[in-house]
Amino acid sequence: MSNMDLALSVALGIGLAAATGFRLFLPLLILSGAAYTGHASLNEGFAWLGTPAAIIMLGTAAVVEIAAFYIPGVDNLLDTVATPGAVVAGTIVSAAVMTDLPPMVKWTAAIIAGGGVAGITQGLTAMLRAKSTIFTGGLGNSAVATAELGSASLISLLALGTANGSIRRSARTRKSTTRPI
Repeated sequence: MSNMDLALSVALGIGLAAATGFRLFLPLLILSGAAYTGHASLNEGFAWLGTPAAIIMLGTAAVVEIAAFYIPGVDNLLDTVATPGAVVAGTIVSAAVMTDLPPMVKWTAAIIAGGGVAGITQGLTAMLRAKSTIFTGGLGNSAVATAELGSASLISLLALGTANGSIRRSARTRKSTTRPI
């Protein structure tokens, strides 16, 4: 794997981790579907993410999570649970896509960058929801939930699409510039 591919796998991990700050399970579900269909490479210890069982489990969890954020009161309660969960999910999703890195480098980057970005994103959205609850009496929270859902989906898809497109272009470039001796 080239240095560019390594950088892209780290960037993909950080992008997916940021999306877990908006929704815990949706980015994992999108990654799981991409891995199952061959559109994402997973680290060998995370091959389970690309299985039908993982897709079913994450799909169920994502639907429940999305629905729960539209229930007044439950959404604020979920934010308190989701904040530490986002750090863990961000770390897992980052480590899952950082392939061909030495374990010490992979886990350091996954914990600091992936977990950190997810925690910061989740913390900011929790503050936004709290302010929405105060200023609108909870009536504006469904708009916040919809924006978070859209952000998690868009960031996950863009991260995967950008990384896959760049890696494929990089592979084609290497193949076309390699000449037999």
